[in-house]
Amino acid sequence: MNQAKTFGLMALLSILLVLAGSSIGVQGGAMFAFMLALIMNGGSYWFSDKIVLKMYRARPIEQREMPELFQMVQGLSQRAQLPMPKLYVIPQETPNAFATGRDPQHAAVAVTTGILQLLSHDELEGVISHELAHVKNRDILIGTIAATLAGAITMLASFARFAAFFGGLGRDDDDGGGIIGLIAMMILATLAAMLIQMAISRSREYKADADGAGISARPLSLANALESLENYSRRIPMRKATPATAHMFILNPLTGGGIAGLFSTHPPVAERVKKLKEQAAAF
Repeated sequence: MNQAKTFGLMALLSILLVLAGSSIGVQGGAMFAFMLALIMNGGSYWFSDKIVLKMYRARPIEQREMPELFQMVQGLSQRAQLPMPKLYVIPQETPNAFATGRDPQHAAVAVTTGILQLLSHDELEGVISHELAHVKNRDILIGTIAATLAGAITMLASFARFAAFFGGLGRDDDDGGGIIGLIAMMILATLAAMLIQMAISRSREYKADADGAGISARPLSLANALESLENYSRRIPMRKATPATAHMFILNPLTGGGIAGLFSTHPPVAERVKKLKEQAAAF
């Protein structure tokens, strides 16, 4: 179901890009925006792992430093039929974790010092399994494609507003109603692209929860871990957390409710826990 939802949302983004490109009436505009977004997000796809690890001051760790953690990750990687990822520790008290890397052969899993201190062995297994599921499902690639399409739509919208302001894109509208309508439509297109991109991210989180619980064979351990992470993170927010990297973490390091929840990269923890408990009951 989550796979079908993801592909459906990606198709919506593609259709939205075509409509946005055709609406501005500039030949090749959509393709130009798409290629520019592809270049920008392609660079992010290849180098984002190094950038985000450095941003959060993540330190690579050797097996002799944390043998139990290495043994855990090795065992879970074998269950998931994945190569052993590189391991990093982030010097932050806030409990959280993320996976990065362009493919399973170049994957890395980073955990904060806080999560190592807070969670039990079984709960930490649940978290690591969730991150390995992201690696196995190639969610970095899926997120990059979604960002490319959404970025192209945003660029087209910016171009349309700029061109309309300085010349109306060549449209002959005496009352300016066409230009105003075009700008309004492009603003809505940008908003829709953002919402669809966030929906794709949330769909991938649900799938990583389900697949991760299958890897560890402990859905309730992951459910308990998510509840603990949420409760603790409310008291100690994560330093240097940015919207650009929020989607990578197992728990959104940024807070926000109400309308802000529409733009959240993660589903509500309560919904994730509910699904995991249903999965546990079916075991």
